[in-house]
Amino acid sequence: MARKTVSRKRKAPEPAVAGPQEEQLDWDHFARKRKRLPPVKRSFVYYLKGRELKVPEDSSYRRLLCGYAAQKLPCLLKEQEFCLGTLNKVFASQWLNHRQVVCGTKCNTLFVVDIETSQITKIPILKDREPAFVNHQGCGIHAIELNPSRTLLATGGDNPNSLAIYRLPTLDPVCVGDDGHKDWIFSIAWISDNMAVSGSRDGSMGLWEVTEDVLSKTDDRHSLARVPVYSHITHTALKDIPKENTNPDNCKVRALAFNNKNKELGAVSLDGYFHLWRAEHTLTKLLSTKLPYCRENVCLAYGQEWSVYAVGSQAHVSFLDPRQPPHNVKSVSSREKGSGIRSVSFYEHIITVGTGQGSLLFYDIRTHKFLEDSSCYRQKFKLGGDILKLTTGKGWLNHDETWRNYFSDIDFFPNAVYTHCYDSSGTKLFVAGGPLPSGLHGNYAGLWS
Repeated sequence: MARKTVSRKRKAPEPAVAGPQEEQLDWDHFARKRKRLPPVKRSFVYYLKGRELKVPEDSSYRRLLCGYAAQKLPCLLKEQEFCLGTLNKVFASQWLNHRQVVCGTKCNTLFVVDIETSQITKIPILKDREPAFVNHQGCGIHAIELNPSRTLLATGGDNPNSLAIYRLPTLDPVCVGDDGHKDWIFSIAWISDNMAVSGSRDGSMGLWEVTEDVLSKTDDRHSLARVPVYSHITHTALKDIPKENTNPDNCKVRALAFNNKNKELGAVSLDGYFHLWRAEHTLTKLLSTKLPYCRENVCLAYGQEWSVYAVGSQAHVSFLDPRQPPHNVKSVSSREKGSGIRSVSFYEHIITVGTGQGSLLFYDIRTHKFLEDSSCYRQKFKLGGDILKLTTGKGWLNHDETWRNYFSDIDFFPNAVYTHCYDSSGTKLFVAGGPLPSGLHGNYAGLWS
């Protein structure tokens, strides 16, 4: 008689009929499980391997790495100083590519420095259509800006009241805007690939358009003449900043910064006001507000991710969000009273501040405090309380008659950081300037990497 085979497996219980709430709980449970799979890879090695295999990059992870680098980089920077000869005070600078930086000086010289060879190449300055008598003493090139596609460069001309446009990467001249301002151009901002705004010491802002017609005519003239030639353009609009609330003689446009997302242009004037303009095909005033610190407001930057403008004054950096009431402006002291904030920039969540005493400070906008100095043993790192402070090198100073008569008893002059800029990788910081007293002639330029 055959034996009956009996299964030893335990029978599963009959499934119970779940109510709507239980079904929802089960669904949420499984949905959460599915959401957790596959596990998120946060390894740096995994990121590099994925990049090697050309796996689509995780933008959030890349952003995380950039933020981490921005946080840790300042305490690792070392200085490589450049010799600029007898040039006087570098006021403006921009990276052209991974090894070249273009600079403008108080002595009205435009030049390119190669950070690998330290070679200096001077660029011809563009002249007005009708030569005008201009006193160059004390003015120079205060602004250099590249358009979004990095195909055009805007700066000052031989006449510091005029706007000069060059083509990139060749630096061939394109045109000069020479009929707008009656005083020096202090700042420039591109609002599109072919439109730029200039801010002048005469209290006006000029809107300039580099049309396709201008570009093509310049190319044709280059081909015919076989030497660089350029056109002359007129402004599309010329607007004065408001003067009703202050002394009209002190309404000088000192700095500009453009918010591309909202098409808004911020402007700072030396009378202590911040002005906001709609900037597209024309300039339309939106608001003007008094700044909390009104002395020596000479630099301005916009942080796209944070939607705030950073304004540098005599001893403070103020953070202004135009969407908030004026009394909500936050400010932080540089701890170097009297020397002034001379340059300011955003990189990730770090705001880099250049001072008149030759210092570079790094402010974390997330924690609302300056980065701390954790590397005191480095010679170039000097303690300013508990904050990280990089100090510029000696530079060059002309021991001329002014120095002999007024400053010869002073052993050392710090070099004010009039300009600084990060390269595209965020790992190299170009810093330049010169002595703070207006009568002294000297220069400084260095690469921190």
